[in-house]
Amino acid sequence: MFIDVSNLKKSYTSGAVRNEVLKGVEMKLDRGDIGVILGPSGSGKSTLMNIIGGVDRADSGRVHVDGVEINDLSDDQLTEYRRRDVGFIFQFYNLVPNLTVAENIEVVSNISKSPLNVDEVLEAVEMKDKKRRFPRELSGGEQQRVSIARAIVKNPKLLLCDEPTGALDYQTSRSILKLLQQVNKEFGTTILMITHNTAIAAMANRVFRLRSGKVVDEAVNQVIIPAERIEW
Repeated sequence: MFIDVSNLKKSYTSGAVRNEVLKGVEMKLDRGDIGVILGPSGSGKSTLMNIIGGVDRADSGRVHVDGVEINDLSDDQLTEYRRRDVGFIFQFYNLVPNLTVAENIEVVSNISKSPLNVDEVLEAVEMKDKKRRFPRELSGGEQQRVSIARAIVKNPKLLLCDEPTGALDYQTSRSILKLLQQVNKEFGTTILMITHNTAIAAMANRVFRLRSGKVVDEAVNQVIIPAERIEW
């Protein structure tokens, strides 16, 4: 099991108010699989992903990623874990505006211990011909492709995607989802994605439904639908 989450709990306190965000989450995902977390706003999706990605810490429970207990890591070890093992893709692309496409990717490549070839990654996301352009010269879909290239160039074991198509139109969204499936297949990258869009679940190996801080349903897809055939 590549991701193994057990009885995970997390709360935040604001003044005298304590908000329980995660209330004993249980989930497992095999190496090389695509997992999708569905749920309404406020269900705890982003908090769960941030803990798995080493951005936040749980109050209690266990999070094993590739055999490593994330909750037991020191702050320095968490930083190294994020740098070495995890790629992040967000709804908003967070590209550095005064760097070219290639430079945005090279910044990440230079801090990785085993990076992929930048040109090969650019070719995989169909952006090699735009490597010298700046983010302002790209469409939203092209910027998201660059953010995916930036995430995968360091050759991460785990790719975490937070609403990666939330800011894109329908056709561009399907193109990005197709690219994520391609990354999963070509690089063997385990992918965990959170989304409001239930149709996207059809492209996943395993689907988790989160509600009020708990996984209320889990399903394994026996048939994986290619992203280009997903409709919503």
